[in-house]
Amino acid sequence: MRLNEVVYSDAQPVEGYGPGFFRVGGEVHHGALYLSPAGVQRWGGLEDLGPLNAEEIDVLFLGMGAEIAHAPAAFRDAVEGQGIGLEVMSSPAACRTYNVLLSEGRRVGLALLPVVEAP
Repeated sequence: MRLNEVVYSDAQPVEGYGPGFFRVGGEVHHGALYLSPAGVQRWGGLEDLGPLNAEEIDVLFLGMGAEIAHAPAAFRDAVEGQGIGLEVMSSPAACRTYNVLLSEGRRVGLALLPVVEAP
């Protein structure tokens, strides 16, 4: 079996996550996060559509935290109304999927709600 090192273009993959944080580009970011070819930025959550840009991405992976949940209809309508595909999953699954497609050079975005520990 031949193993190749994964090479990412300009965008940065998610390197890790834990309770309330994500590690991207060697930096720890707390709270909700949005990643795209344009970079990494804090995200205001499901009401914040500002960072989404159909000129940058074709598909948005939405990480809903520790468990999968439905995206609110208004969020889904706004994303799909821009011509962006939406895939909803848990944040850990969204990170993995984003990293794989990013390594293939795809035009993908990632909106993440933090994973929180159960009380």
